[in-house]
Formats: sequence, C-alpha cells, structure tokens
Amino acid sequence: MHPAGGVDDCGDSSHRQNDGALTSAHESPGEGLTIHCPASCPNSALQREKPMRMLLRTLFLGLAAASLSPAWATASDCGDAAALVQQAYPKARKSADGASFTLEPHTSIALTHSDYDPPGLVCKIWPAHDNLMLVAVPLIDSAQSVEGQHVGDIELLVVDRKSLQVRQRLLQPGLMSDDAIAIRGIEFDTGRYGLAPKVTAFGLRIDMANHSQVNPFSQTGLRLYALDGDALRMVLDGLVVAGNGGEGDSNCAGSFHSSQVSLAMSRASHHGYHDITAVERIDTDEPSVDKDGECQSHPGKSVTRTYRLRYDGSRYPVPEPLKALGPP
Repeated sequence: MHPAGGVDDCGDSSHRQNDGALTSAHESPGEGLTIHCPASCPNSALQREKPMRMLLRTLFLGLAAASLSPAWATASDCGDAAALVQQAYPKARKSADGASFTLEPHTSIALTHSDYDPPGLVCKIWPAHDNLMLVAVPLIDSAQSVEGQHVGDIELLVVDRKSLQVRQRLLQPGLMSDDAIAIRGIEFDTGRYGLAPKVTAFGLRIDMANHSQVNPFSQTGLRLYALDGDALRMVLDGLVVAGNGGEGDSNCAGSFHSSQVSLAMSRASHHGYHDITAVERIDTDEPSVDKDGECQSHPGKSVTRTYRLRYDGSRYPVPEPLKALGPP
C-alpha cells in the first residue's frame, strides 16, 4: 500500500498489477471499476505498452504554434443555447446580434466561440444520468479581459435535458482567468469515475499552453465533480493528466519532456469513496543536429511513477508533482 498521495518510482510498470479489476477507458466492468486514460492515450498505462518515441522538436514547435489559436471544446450538445442561458440566468440581457448575453454589470456569456472571441458554452449529455446535461458557462469579465487573455469564472450546471431546468450549479471563481499561459480549451470528461456504489463523478478538463517556441509549455488539468444530495461539489481539484515542456533554440537542439497520466478506480476505499490510482509516464528527448544538418531525436528512458489518491472525507488530495496550474 502506498501512503496517501505517495509515489512509487517503479520504472517499467507493464507487469505491475493494480488491486482493482481494470478495463479499457470508458468501459465499466462488473465491479463498477474502470480505468481512464487521456484522450490521446490508446491503451492503459497499467497494461503492456508499445515503446513510444518522444515527440521530435518539430512537434513541440507545432504545439507552441497551436497555442496561438485556441481550440474550444464543441458545444454541439447544447441544443437551444439561448433558451438554456435564459433559463439559468433570467436577468441576462441578450445582445442585438443574439450571439451573447450580459449579466450586470459587465459579465459576458458567449453562446459560441471562435479564435480569440470569449469562449462559449460547453455542453455534454451525462452518460451516467442520460436524462441530464452538463453545462460549463464561462462568465467573462468584459471590462478586464483583452484579446487572447481572459478574466472570469466558470459556472457548472447540471440541467434536465427536457425542461432545461437547472438541477444543480457550482461557481468556480477565477477558473476562466489566464495570462501568458492561455486557456486553449475546456471540455467535459464523462468517463465512468465510480467513486462509490451510487456516486459517479464527471470531469472538467482545461487545456493551457504558452505562445513560446523556445520554451514551449502545455498542460491539461482535470477536476472531478460529484452530486451530493441536491448539491454539486468538487472532489478533485486540478490533477495534470497530460503535459509537455522544455527549452530549445527554436531550430532543433534542446531538452524536452512529455507526460501522460492514466487513472483507475481501486477496490480499496476511504471514507466511503474508492481510492484512485494515478500512473504517470514521463518521456524525455534531447534533439540535436547531426553531421548532415538533420535534426535527430535522442529520447531518454521512460520513467513510470504510480500514485495513490485517497479521499479524505472532503476531497482527493493531489500529490504535489501532479498538481495542475490554478488561476493566476
């Protein structure tokens, strides 16, 4: 057993077994236990993985360039977004072009999103409760926000799909604020996070990245939320599930690192909630120019670390190495 929030520097964990029955991501076994990977992870980090080569310098440059154009999560499940906003915020005033609403004194709610416009609503049907829809409402302070940088909050809504009536809501102050490390996207994660026999959490992922080609940085942070009676509350506050970073000369040479984290529900539990096993894989690369002037990748040995997250009666404390960036 690992200590709460502890780490096992286990190297190659392809033969290491968790204490829970595991399946592939987004599938639920008979015991209600599940393993969940980042969207880019094709197989569980707790299963045998094919050797993975580190991203070449060009991919890091591409990642940095992509940060210049935020890719906001699709809001295709929102349906009539204007009706949804009017139901949730009766005092909101609709703009002349119908593209946004305003709450006094200067809070903007955009219905759609593109380029550097204020991010719009993000909606997703909740598979664990298919009569409900999850809605993330970016509440942008239009008086303080500038192009490409936002000041604002996110309000999470759990909405009845038919009536659009808000069942639960939770304001997350500052979660839409960014600076040099910009928010590039937000999306719901509805993997089966079975915390307890009658408690299934959902996730909110926030993608962040800077604009630097010399010192590229990106990170995806995950927060988990669960229904508690008539209330919605956060049970996991900001765990990194993917990241990239490093330093280079903008042409080829440099030192870079990449990480991916997969999560699995364990049979063990504390305070009524299952433990969460987090497996982090870290890869490094030191590309350089060869004698023919070609940029060559020089990946290092992958390192795998295993962490155990235990519910403390209020939240799952996040180990320091896996803490995501918070509001500036």
